Amino acid sequence: MLRWFTTLMLFASFLGLGLSVAIVGPTLQDLATNVNRNISSLSFIFVGRAFGYLSGSVIGGLLVYVMNYFLLLGISMLATTVGLYLVPFCKTAVLLTVMMCVFGTSIGVLDTGGNVLILALWGDKGAPHMQALHFCFALGAFLAPLLAKLALGPTASAENCTESDFHHPALNRSSEADSEALFGVPNDTNLLWAYAIIGTYMFLVSVILFGLFFKNSSKQEKTTASAQTSRRAKYHNALLCLLFLFFFFYVGAEVTYGSYVFSFATTHAGMKENEAAGLNSIFWGTFAVCRGLAIFFATCLQPGTMIVLSNIGSLTSSLFLVLFDKNPFCLWIATAVYGASMATTFPSGISWIEQYTTIHGKSAAFFVIGAALGEMAIPAVIGILQGKYPDLPVVLYTSLGASIATGVLFPVLYKLATSPLDHQRKENRKSEDQKALLSRSGLNEYEEENEEEEAEKWNEMDFEMIETDDTMRHSIIETSGSSSTEPTAEI
Repeated sequence: MLRWFTTLMLFASFLGLGLSVAIVGPTLQDLATNVNRNISSLSFIFVGRAFGYLSGSVIGGLLVYVMNYFLLLGISMLATTVGLYLVPFCKTAVLLTVMMCVFGTSIGVLDTGGNVLILALWGDKGAPHMQALHFCFALGAFLAPLLAKLALGPTASAENCTESDFHHPALNRSSEADSEALFGVPNDTNLLWAYAIIGTYMFLVSVILFGLFFKNSSKQEKTTASAQTSRRAKYHNALLCLLFLFFFFYVGAEVTYGSYVFSFATTHAGMKENEAAGLNSIFWGTFAVCRGLAIFFATCLQPGTMIVLSNIGSLTSSLFLVLFDKNPFCLWIATAVYGASMATTFPSGISWIEQYTTIHGKSAAFFVIGAALGEMAIPAVIGILQGKYPDLPVVLYTSLGASIATGVLFPVLYKLATSPLDHQRKENRKSEDQKALLSRSGLNEYEEENEEEEAEKWNEMDFEMIETDDTMRHSIIETSGSSSTEPTAEI
């Protein structure tokens, strides 16, 4: 029951993680207005958050060895809560960037620790739980825009936003704005409520995790230690390096397409803004739905099979996107297939590698860093290239190139992972043959022992017959001796 309850708490944590990460996008204009900046000059807050995420992944990978899982996740969620509460009160861009860096560090620790803990709890049987964990993240990312804009309503800053706000390097700031304090109450109450609701949710989950630490820390350690069996592949380090590259290309392509598909559809494909928004929504919608369905698929399909199907789907759909880049019908269908294909790759990759080599904190942090680098580097490079070559669909070329890279890397990963297993199977076969030979020799010995026992029984019967014959002879002699002494008429 402790293992199941811990798993549910991890699901709740990753739901909050998805809410925390995705809430920045729909409230970006509100944050820019709050610090008296435009969106283009405020985009470096994503760089700060990505840098913090990298640092948090490294820190989380090291701390899982020296800290209790519940304590580590509880502290990271509490730090995330503090960051969510303070972000709406930041009145300068520098302070907001620093806060985003701290915020990224806490979610990096939470991401790494959650993946390691779900593997420690379930081991080889953790594929459905891993899919469910990342589905909760996708569900939180899907609910964040609804919470920010639909439930709380549009803000005044969003309604008054013009195109010039995105291109001018800075807004006209008065001397009073320059002399403002670092912290202050935001003018928009909806911005405050959006971050406060998510922060309160994260705080409640962190309280439960701290309660589990104080009451069941020893049981948790015993559970995780008994649930996970240690194994190490022959090419362990090579597998981690290739998986680093695999997640680098995969996550980079996923974030790049999700971030730039709207601008691509409006500038290159000639779609209207509402149609481009629908194209962006169908990508993330099919992404979230397929992550939910993958929970059930993982019970009947191996993680390697799901990765192969995802690679085939992403390669096919990205090829159609490149070939028919201005056909609206093909763009809709291929985008839906591409989002569905990208959904299961990351959790399936973690579950797949766990079948061949044990993933500890440092190993998990290593490929999470690869994913974070892809999320930070590839969209930045594509943004620069798209500005230099506006007539080319650079975003679609990136998706196709990443699909080819992951399609080539996975067979190499599979070959390295299974080659030591074949050697072990040969040794197992040899040991089975030896056992069979020993069992046969044991049968022969058993038959010989039976023959000896039967011979001994026959010998004993012979001795008994000899003894009975001797007794009969002695009795006859005695009777004959006694009868000869008695005078009878017949004699």
